[in-house]
Amino acid sequence: MNTDELEYALMKAERRVLEIQTKLHRWVREGPHRRFSDLFNLVADPAFLLVAWARVRGNKGARTAGVDGETAYYVETVRGVEKFLDGLRNAIKDRSFCPLPARERMIPKPGGKQRRLGIATVTDRVVQASLKLVLEPIFEADFLPCSYGFRPNHRAHDAVAEVRHFTSHSYEWIVEGDIKACFDEISHAALMDRVRARVGDKRVLAW
Repeated sequence: MNTDELEYALMKAERRVLEIQTKLHRWVREGPHRRFSDLFNLVADPAFLLVAWARVRGNKGARTAGVDGETAYYVETVRGVEKFLDGLRNAIKDRSFCPLPARERMIPKPGGKQRRLGIATVTDRVVQASLKLVLEPIFEADFLPCSYGFRPNHRAHDAVAEVRHFTSHSYEWIVEGDIKACFDEISHAALMDRVRARVGDKRVLAW
């Protein structure tokens, strides 16, 4: 598949993904207690995998390899994107896909401290991105408008603008806080309980 063919296929894939995401979001809005029992096939859908690949490829971390030593550039130039995605889809469908351990790097933080960074393989990143495309519209419907963390079209600047708005309308106090090592200490079991409230597909939950 040449560059023009890939771009056209990506354009069609993005349209299909958006249509399905819109349906998922609408179904959640219409059914506050709805659980989804068949999301696995969407994660393995060629359109979702292609859009996921494009997002991984466009990320600045695309040049960084995981434990297998492969980068997105390697996939493009050596393995071939079409062959790579076909193989990944087959591995997901026949249940032979298994994530590899993340490569760990220590990143300096202000004050001399360090933060552990886990670098997944390109293959695992594509599956993660596809899974995110499926799950995001489902859980987005449950968030309140005032929640700004790690959400599409919700930036820190938007939160600052809201604070400015409230402080100009009689609000006098702003409380800012931070949870120490939040992602290190947060309860995985508690998170999974929240996921199960919306996701009933055991294959997806296993991931």
